[in-house]
Amino acid sequence: MVVEETSLRKRLSKSSENPGEEEDWRGPTKQSLETPSNGRVDIKQLIAKKKQLTAEAEELKPYFMKEVGTHFDDFVTNLIEKSASLDNGGCALTTFSVLEGENNHRAKDLRAPPEHGKIFVVRRSLLDELFEVDHIRTIYHMFIALLILFILSTLVVDYIDEGRLVLEFGLISYAFGKFHVVISTWWAMFLSTLSIPYFLFQHWARGYSKSSHPVIHSVFHGLLFMVLQIGILGLGPIYVVLAYTLPPASRCIVILEQIRLIMKAHSFIRENVPRVLKSAEEKSSSVPVPTVNQYLYFLFAPTLIYRDNYPRTPTVRWGYVAMQFAQVFGCLFYVYYIFERLCAPLFRNIKQEPFSARVLVLCVFNSILPGVLVLLLTFFAFLHCWLNAFAEMLRFGDRMFYKDWWNSTSYSNYYRTWNVVVHDWLYYYAYKDFLWFFTKRFKSAAMLAVFAVSAVVHEYALAVCLSFFYPVLFVLFMFFGMAFNFIVNDSRKRPVWNVMMWTSLFAGNGVLLCFYSQEWYARQHCPLKNPTFLDYIRPRSWTCRYVF
Repeated sequence: MVVEETSLRKRLSKSSENPGEEEDWRGPTKQSLETPSNGRVDIKQLIAKKKQLTAEAEELKPYFMKEVGTHFDDFVTNLIEKSASLDNGGCALTTFSVLEGENNHRAKDLRAPPEHGKIFVVRRSLLDELFEVDHIRTIYHMFIALLILFILSTLVVDYIDEGRLVLEFGLISYAFGKFHVVISTWWAMFLSTLSIPYFLFQHWARGYSKSSHPVIHSVFHGLLFMVLQIGILGLGPIYVVLAYTLPPASRCIVILEQIRLIMKAHSFIRENVPRVLKSAEEKSSSVPVPTVNQYLYFLFAPTLIYRDNYPRTPTVRWGYVAMQFAQVFGCLFYVYYIFERLCAPLFRNIKQEPFSARVLVLCVFNSILPGVLVLLLTFFAFLHCWLNAFAEMLRFGDRMFYKDWWNSTSYSNYYRTWNVVVHDWLYYYAYKDFLWFFTKRFKSAAMLAVFAVSAVVHEYALAVCLSFFYPVLFVLFMFFGMAFNFIVNDSRKRPVWNVMMWTSLFAGNGVLLCFYSQEWYARQHCPLKNPTFLDYIRPRSWTCRYVF
């Protein structure tokens, strides 16, 4: 491949340096296409020349596209770096470069201000750009065609079995049951997040410089903030989920919103406290406290990194918003039909056999296709459609909620590009703050800490949503995921590593869907009369014997 690219470079450079030779090279072609004296055109020679030109064009096309893509990426990266350097007085600063001075190795008294962190710019989501290419949009059309076939298959099977069209969505109505409780709980969580962090921070900020004991003043407000957050935003939603026995999808909404609001509140405090400390150090007469409108906008904005202001688009395209929400509902029904046509028949058959290695292996491989489809639909529905809909309504300019994770040749790149919104929060507030606190000699420990936090939060969400603790995701994420992150790192660039990444991703999703579905069915068909705490964390699918 390198030899081919080198030869292509030489040919391009030769053609540009020696136009005379290029004319000589074109000469025979031109002469050969001239009409002979008898007035007839040599068709065979014309076709041969056309094939030769087409072959050379096809030979140059991959190299040309690769060069254009590389130069475009370099151009955008350099443009952003130059923009950042201009904003910082000609010196490009990263989030913690202010702490890297020779005599400032452990300067814990100085936090990096917000403008030295993530830079927000107006840009579209990657899929919006790719869907303008007909070849890529065809893949989108293929998924729509597959959904139509799922719908037709369900209708035909129901008509054959029941003798009529069964237009019922029992699974969806069950999964999203007691939705009025979800709405009430969300309002309580939202209002507590809007009021407690903001007014506590405001009271602390205005009294910090005037207090005779600023450390005690800060510790008191910090502890009060943690107690109120844990008591109201932490334990409150869990109590509602358990007390009202919410179904799975309703639980997911409550728990995911709980996690999102906790991360939002942390970002607001983390970004604004250093500004108040700097203002007090400079003995400024004004205290930099954001307005309620700025904080309120941040709570709805599709980002977890607080800024007073974000780049905005000039108008709202309501047609685009409606299209994104329509696609979210389309993906919801898509997942319903996947479970109805691919998952339910599979696990209805599995529950007729006792747990064994044979049943487990067959279950995993049969779960790979529905698992991957659910993964892709979840990505498209939430990270693209849902976030873009809110971004458009709020005129939020930076739409880079994900990158081209499907091209990843390493798991480290996949983790960075799959969910940029959450990755930014973990990078700036977990990884960077860990390095700031323990110095930069513990990068591996910082990465391990980030993996642990992410794995625990993912497993917490699944445990509460499914009403049982079965740490399959924790094991895959914490052990295999972390191992792949170090082994299959960014030095792997060949296409075979992308194939391996996709293969492991397919297998992992099959394992997750199989294990959690088996455990769900086991707990439904083998209930315990007086379950203890150990019964909630002990796998029931290993010992359950179904009774019919």
